[in-house]
Amino acid sequence: MASTSAPIAKTGKYGDLRSRLVFLLLALVVYRIGAHIPVPGIDPGQLKELFKGQQGGILNLFNMFSGGALSRFTVFALGIMPYISASIIMQLLTYVVPTFEQMKKEGESGRRKITQYTRYGTLGLALFQSMGIAVALESSPGLV
Repeated sequence: MASTSAPIAKTGKYGDLRSRLVFLLLALVVYRIGAHIPVPGIDPGQLKELFKGQQGGILNLFNMFSGGALSRFTVFALGIMPYISASIIMQLLTYVVPTFEQMKKEGESGRRKITQYTRYGTLGLALFQSMGIAVALESSPGLV
């Protein structure tokens, strides 16, 4: 009796899964490294004092959603917040804007367009949020 794994290995069924897992692991490694690289020009002592003074504030809420990267003010401090926000906005727009509602009903091609617009929205929100954080932290004396 022949082994059932031989035909599966020849068809490459697990090749796609393997490449996806490798990509996922590499993306996690890059993110974890980026979450520990501090932004140059920031005084870490002053940043710690700023977070101590904001107990229970909005700054600590953002820090929680970024996995603590905001309190270290790292390169990847925003985390996935812009993507989540853009996804929520696009989902709401599909119910409000007739053009997006029509795209949603188109099937796979409409879903791809909505996903593309979500990614563009993510870039816009990331720029907006990063500018907001930079301006807010720049106004703190002694931090920059």
